[in-house]
Amino acid sequence: MAMAPFTIGKLARAAGVGVETVRFYEQKGLIKKPPAQTGFRRYAEDDARRIRFIKRAQELGFTLKEIKGLFELNTNPRTTCADVKRRADAKLGEIEQKLRDLRKMKRSLAEVTEACGEGKQALKECHILDCFESGKCN
Repeated sequence: MAMAPFTIGKLARAAGVGVETVRFYEQKGLIKKPPAQTGFRRYAEDDARRIRFIKRAQELGFTLKEIKGLFELNTNPRTTCADVKRRADAKLGEIEQKLRDLRKMKRSLAEVTEACGEGKQALKECHILDCFESGKCN
């Protein structure tokens, strides 16, 4: 049984987003702006699925531009699973690099905080700011 068309508010609720998000996705070309019927735009269940896809892809680290590219792959009859996998692998590589960068930042910040000891001395006796200026905490 097909569902009745959604108003923008019902679509937003069904997709778990706000009305402004629906409008934003329309502006970005991620969902189509339907023609107004009787003064109201009517959306389909496919639009709600598409928005949920967008939100999940964002949770996985994809940008809106990259998500648009995934949609374009989906409409190309020559697209293979390998095409989509390449994009997912590239995103995984980016995430792994970000994790390496975050671990490096964590080590550096731990080194900086160690320079302050217990943090009870006066600021002029604390070397933590020297670490920020010189990049060296010794």
